[in-house]
Amino acid sequence: MHGSEVKPGERVKDVHFTEDTLAVDLVDGRTIIVPLVRYPRLLDAAPEQRLNWRRSGAGYGIHWPDIDEDLSTEGLLRGAPAAPESVRTRA
Repeated sequence: MHGSEVKPGERVKDVHFTEDTLAVDLVDGRTIIVPLVRYPRLLDAAPEQRLNWRRSGAGYGIHWPDIDEDLSTEGLLRGAPAAPESVRTRA
């Protein structure tokens, strides 16, 4: 987390979707809602794949194993889009 202070309340509590948004509930009671168009892998995923998520990074991240997508609460709070495909595939 580049220069940011780790805040325990920013851990993931739950994840849910609407037709066009991703919503992440944090343990401190806040909810982050972002448009799915910012995350193409999630946008293109089947509903079952979206629902198959796990907490990662000590609870500060979310991992979708079926589509190999990873997001952090820090990035979501900053409004960071998904990494470009070329960055993901570098060895």
